[in-house]
Amino acid sequence: MASYNRVVLMGNLTRDPELRYIPSGTAVTDVGLAVNDRRKNAQGEWVEEATFIDVTLWGRTAEVASEYLGKGSQVLIEGRLKLDTWETPEGQKRSKLKVVGERMQMLGQRSGGGGGGGGGERPAPQQNSQYSQPAPPQEDLGEAQSAPPEDDIPF
Repeated sequence: MASYNRVVLMGNLTRDPELRYIPSGTAVTDVGLAVNDRRKNAQGEWVEEATFIDVTLWGRTAEVASEYLGKGSQVLIEGRLKLDTWETPEGQKRSKLKVVGERMQMLGQRSGGGGGGGGGERPAPQQNSQYSQPAPPQEDLGEAQSAPPEDDIPF
């Protein structure tokens, strides 16, 4: 039987990322993400509910998050769910569902843009996303949008 484990979340960081390195030299950071949901209750009133999610980022993604993001920064994270289990010193079994982030996109305004997005004191990177695609050159846009002269129409 096939299975699929994919999560896409957009929210704000609840704390500054703290970068660390495991013995093999791989970067890792754990961040908290607050995801807000707004819906109407049975009485027709709008109710806001926040869900707090722990996200682990690895490698270059962890380094970028640590360098450019801070508490309150808005991000989009794509990854997978992972169940961590452990036993306390008292012998109690514990578990926690976390997200292992595989892709991250920084959202919000760049530094110097007048607030928002959090982490305003940090400079924004030149290419801030794995999802970004370069814009076509301006001259191509002009040619594609201009209509042909009327006497070139074949009918």
